[in-house]
Amino acid sequence: MSNLNGPAACGVSEATSLRLAIIGCGNPARSDDGAGIEVIRLLAEAPVPPGVALIDAGTSGMDVMFRVRGARRVAIFRLPAREVMTPTEHGYSLHGLRWDHAIYAGCRIFGADFADHAEVVLIESRELGFGLELSDPVQRAARSVAAMLAPLIAGHG
Repeated sequence: MSNLNGPAACGVSEATSLRLAIIGCGNPARSDDGAGIEVIRLLAEAPVPPGVALIDAGTSGMDVMFRVRGARRVAIFRLPAREVMTPTEHGYSLHGLRWDHAIYAGCRIFGADFADHAEVVLIESRELGFGLELSDPVQRAARSVAAMLAPLIAGHG
């Protein structure tokens, strides 16, 4: 699977403002934990308009926080981000900072309104053992999430 990191790979040039960032988080070597990465892979099969970033964030929560700053809208999963952010004060190290900690850190670093434009979409895992394949229900859920987000991408084109 290709890594969709970097502005050019995300469909965003330096001259284009970021209007929508869709982030897939997870560890694809841990079976269903890779569902977010699969959603990004599925969305990348269609053309991505300028101003839209598809971000394969892997497990790097802190990287996500800096990459989405300034986006008018961020879709991770469909819950208000404020409902799922988790306070952490362990120094904001790049190691061990989960996505929910990154949302909290973004509010602390960039201002309280950082999470106002973000939603979080979650897929429940069935299997988290070592493996590269998603379970059938999670694969179906990843396809459903990609289908749900596709019109959002088209609307920002």
